[in-house]
Amino acid sequence: MVFTSLEAEFSVCKIRDAHGVDFARDFVFLSKTDEEISLVCPSTCVPQDAVAVEVGWKAFRIDGVLDFGLVGVIANITGTLANAGISVFVISTYNTDYVFIKSHDFDKGLALLENKY
Repeated sequence: MVFTSLEAEFSVCKIRDAHGVDFARDFVFLSKTDEEISLVCPSTCVPQDAVAVEVGWKAFRIDGVLDFGLVGVIANITGTLANAGISVFVISTYNTDYVFIKSHDFDKGLALLENKY
């Protein structure tokens, strides 16, 4: 497996609506449920009217298109990080997965995974 670190620092936000979201930017993840609208975006483009913001995340992507039939990829990655006491969250897109780690643990977490895979 190959991991590519993303340069931006990210924030996880709770927002009221998507009016202030800059969809022209790369790496803008929006999800809506019956209870909330969540936004993950570079910290430099957090909407001013965000309800709540958690700053200080870094991310990497798993390179290549991951087939939907693959089993255990995310479980193996998150298990390795959990065993090291590193908290994560994952966003999956059609093609691949993005793993977010708090900035202070990012280098350690990525090094663990690169050494394992």
